[in-house]
Formats: sequence, structure tokens, C-alpha cells
Amino acid sequence: MTRAAKPVLTLEDAMRIAAAAEAEAHRNEWRVVIAVVDDGGHLLYLQRSHDTQFGSVETAIKKAHAAVAFQRPTKASEEAVMGGRLIHLALPGVIPAEGGVPLEINGVIVGGLGISGVRSFQDGQIAAAGAAALTGL
Repeated sequence: MTRAAKPVLTLEDAMRIAAAAEAEAHRNEWRVVIAVVDDGGHLLYLQRSHDTQFGSVETAIKKAHAAVAFQRPTKASEEAVMGGRLIHLALPGVIPAEGGVPLEINGVIVGGLGISGVRSFQDGQIAAAGAAALTGL
């Protein structure tokens, strides 16, 4: 039996996603870190504005990783915690803050995008712009 090829997130894809996210950040004059991971949660691409706090580097990577590991945006955990479901705080690898989104090609999760550097909802806005660039590839 022949299996269909699994879609893969390439470095070129990651760079286009990051460019779209960066464009959204620049439009709003927000300084952020942009992290793209593959479907195993391993870092594929990282970009940091020169004047963004370095604490956002690990946060962006962890948001991208969590989006892949739990196969949903990190906003879901943020909303759960805000709604009183504190168990999310004890789950390994959970980042209860908006800004991490899974990246999909043809309905298959191929990686994750994490943004950190501004307020949670702003990180989410940037991540949405970056993820939208993947659908146009």
C-alpha cells in the first residue's frame, strides 16, 4: 500500500511565516521575538528584534512548542486558566498566554509559531498574521 507524502514545514515556509508576522509587528510598532518550530517542536527559525527583551526568546519558543504539543493555540490554555481551570498550570509545557498557534498544511499540523514581546492579545494578533501566510503558500 502506498502512503501519501506527509506535508513538511520547510525553512523557506518558516521564513515567509516569520516575515508576515514581522510585518504585522512593524505595522503596530511592536518589538517581538518570532519562533517557528517543526512538528516535533524543534526550533526551525528564530527572529528577535534588536531591542526586544531577551526573556521573550524562550517564551516564544515555548509558545510555539506548546501549540504543536497540544495541537491548539496557547490561547485555549489562557482562556481555561482565566475561567478557573487551574489544572492547566500543572500540565507540562503549557503556556497559558496567547501567541502560540499550530501551523497546518492540508489539515496536518506541520509546526508551530510562537510570538512574545508585547501583550498576550497582541502576540496573538501577530501569530495569526504569520499563520495566515502559510495558507497562501
